[in-house]
Amino acid sequence: MSAEYEYDLFVIGAGSGGVRAARMAASTGARVGIAEDRYLGGTCVNVGCVPKKLYAYASHFQDNFSDAEGFGWQMAGPATFNWATLRDNKTSEISRLNGIYQRMLEGAGVTLFNARARLLDPHTVSLVSQGSETQVTAKQILLATGGWPWVPDFPGCEHAINSNQVFDLQNFPNRFLVLGGGYIAVEFASIFNGLGSETHLIYRGELFLKGFDQEVREFTCEEMAKKGVNLHFNTNIERIEPNGTALNVHLTTGEVLEVDAVLAATGRRANTEGLGLEAVGITLDASGKIPINERYETQVRSVLALGDLTNGPELTPVALAEAMQLVDTHFNKTEPKPLDYATIPTAVFCHPNIGTVGLSEEAAREKHTKICVYRTDFRSMKHTLSGNTERVLMKLIVDDETDVVVGAHMVGEDAGELIQGIAIAVRAGLTKRDFDCTVGIHPTGAEEFVTMREPSRY
Repeated sequence: MSAEYEYDLFVIGAGSGGVRAARMAASTGARVGIAEDRYLGGTCVNVGCVPKKLYAYASHFQDNFSDAEGFGWQMAGPATFNWATLRDNKTSEISRLNGIYQRMLEGAGVTLFNARARLLDPHTVSLVSQGSETQVTAKQILLATGGWPWVPDFPGCEHAINSNQVFDLQNFPNRFLVLGGGYIAVEFASIFNGLGSETHLIYRGELFLKGFDQEVREFTCEEMAKKGVNLHFNTNIERIEPNGTALNVHLTTGEVLEVDAVLAATGRRANTEGLGLEAVGITLDASGKIPINERYETQVRSVLALGDLTNGPELTPVALAEAMQLVDTHFNKTEPKPLDYATIPTAVFCHPNIGTVGLSEEAAREKHTKICVYRTDFRSMKHTLSGNTERVLMKLIVDDETDVVVGAHMVGEDAGELIQGIAIAVRAGLTKRDFDCTVGIHPTGAEEFVTMREPSRY
């Protein structure tokens, strides 16, 4: 380890990727420091995956109470929802997780600075805390500051909230509007609809979840509409005007919606403002991301970057995997194989859930000469008694030449849980015959993935 610098690695940003890189680098004997000026755990723990999943759990109970009646359960009275209880219990859980992250860093021997960090030169970082500035030097500096919500500019946009703010609303919005068509927009439309809001989703395109399998998008749209989400496609917000304690949202179609809250879930951008990139000569690419090579090095070789700052999937497990690879490369001196970004599974926690891994049907048709599509949709066994009309979609995409399963998709309850296991098979390059030879677990919905014998189309 170099005696020329105070640290061998200094990490800016204590989110999932930054904390993992710091801890793993320290475990090799490296001297590691990390700076965070907001909250430990980053977006995922504080205003992303964790609170979102807790709210998603909460939003399913309305359906669960209704479903229970078909199984003989009688409610003493109508179920009521208390927003403050959910919000405050969520806050307590996040505080607990913040403490765990701090203890993990301390236990690994990482020096934590509660400060705003900025690059001064390729080996020096400025740290500002409570008005005072100090400087530290490091052989290598890792940028891991993640992304930040972006709200489009339109008249009255200041009345919209972003996905960081939506978790801590003072009052529950009985009428809720979401602007956007990505997974965050779709998830929050489902969440607030499930919690009892009259919910609208506004999207400028023809259908939400661009980039996902088309059949998955269409199926999800139908199921969300059945559950009561008001979907408005091919439209946008023209302006928002206050109306007492409410908001009048004027759409480009001429329609006016009166709501209590507007969430602008219109995407996230790399959180690079104030990092001092210009001071060291790092320029962003056309999409506003930091370019890196296979060793996670930026244009300045002593400065590294990973996670949402770079041009990969904006997913917490991706940042964690990249952090492990970065440490192996720079501190364990190994040459790890590049991450296989093509087979990274993901889930959308809307109602019903989406789970997906590998190629969509459309992408598979572009990549492979001929494909076989196996698909099924059905009402799950649970709902034969509940009376719930929700349906499940399962789909396998197979390269006809090699019989390899190149994509798997599901829309239905706990789709993310199920696709995690299927992702292992897709990542391993297993064939449709491997699926066919696997004995199913009966009675489960999951067994459908190994019992689809006849192609639906080619």
